Amino acid sequence: MAFASTALPIGISTAFSQPAPSVNVQSAFQRNLNVHLICPDCKEIPPNLVENFSDGDMVCGSCGLVLGDRIIDTRSEWRTFANDDQGNDDPSRVGEALNPLLDGNQLDTMISYGAPGSNVGRELNRAQNKAVHDKKDNELQAAYAKISQMCERYSLPRVVQDTAKDIYKKVKDNRKLKGKSQESIEAAAIFIACRQSGVGRTFKEICLLTSVPKKEIGKVFKIIDGILLELGTPNNAAGQGDREYQAVGTNAEDLLNRFCSHLGLSTQVASGAQYIARRAAKEGILAGRSPISIAAATIYMAAGLFGEGRSASKIAERAGVSDGTIKTSYKFLWEAREKLVDPQWIESKKASLSGLPKV
Repeated sequence: MAFASTALPIGISTAFSQPAPSVNVQSAFQRNLNVHLICPDCKEIPPNLVENFSDGDMVCGSCGLVLGDRIIDTRSEWRTFANDDQGNDDPSRVGEALNPLLDGNQLDTMISYGAPGSNVGRELNRAQNKAVHDKKDNELQAAYAKISQMCERYSLPRVVQDTAKDIYKKVKDNRKLKGKSQESIEAAAIFIACRQSGVGRTFKEICLLTSVPKKEIGKVFKIIDGILLELGTPNNAAGQGDREYQAVGTNAEDLLNRFCSHLGLSTQVASGAQYIARRAAKEGILAGRSPISIAAATIYMAAGLFGEGRSASKIAERAGVSDGTIKTSYKFLWEAREKLVDPQWIESKKASLSGLPKV
C-alpha cells in the first residue's frame, strides 16, 4: 500500500490506498469501499480519526497529525445569540420553546437597551413595548405572575398553576365575563384548577387566598365552568393529553388528608376517615351536606375511634365550619356506626367503639 506525502481534505474521496479500478461513467455511482483514510505515521487499521469541528480539522487521535482541513460541520446549528452583546459564551444552542400560554408565535425580535449612556436603544425598546402585539403578552404575563404568586402562597403544585393559567387564557376575553374583575377571574381559575388537579380547595380557602368575596368567586366560577363546557377543549397546559374539560366537584375525600395533617393526626386516622366517608356516601347517610361538613364529621369520628380524639371546636377551627354543624352531622354517623366501622379495626384492637364521642 502506497502512502501520500500530504493529507487530503475529508471531502475528497482519494486517500492512501491502492488505485481504484476503472469505473464506467454511464453506470450508477457506487461508493468505493476500498478507499480508506489512514494516518501515514501510525498506519492503524481501522484508523483512529477525530473530527475537530472547532478548528475544522481531521486529526489522528493517536499521534495528532492533521489529515484534513476545512471540514464541514453537518450538525444542527441553532443558537439564540442571547449573550453575544455581553461577550459571554452562550451554552444554549437552541431557541426557547414556544409557550402555549402566550399569544403569537413568539419569534419577534427584541430590542435591548444598548450600551450604557446611549438613549437610542432605550427609545427603540420603549417604542417596541408600545406595539399592540406586545401588550397582549404583557397583560397575560402580569396575570400569570399573580396566579403563580397566589398558588405559591398556599404551596399548590405546579400543575395547578399551569392549569389555572390555561383556563385564564381561554376565558379572559369571553363576553360573558364582561364587567367581572380580573382578580375574580384569577380566583375562579385557581379554584377550578384545584378541582381538575385533584387537590380541591373550598370557596372559603380561595377567598382567604385571593381576598375576593366568596359570593363573587361563586358567580364567576359558574360562568367560567359553563364557558369551558361549551369550548370542550383539552387542557394541554396541565399535561392532560386530549381529554376534554369535565366539571369536577369537590368531595370530602379531597379535604381529609389536608385537614388531618393540620390537626396533627396520624395517617391511620386519615385512612379511617376516608373509609368512613366512602361508606357514608354509599349508604347516603350525609346526603345533601357540604363536603366540608362531611370531612369534619368523619375526622371527629375517626379521631375518637383510633384514640386520637380532637374536640369539635378544634376541628371546626381548622375546617372552617361551626362545631354545631360538626356535632349535627356526627349524630347521623354515630347512629349508623355499625355500618361505617370496619370490623377488622375492632378485632385487631386498633380501634375501639368506646372511644367514640358521645352524642
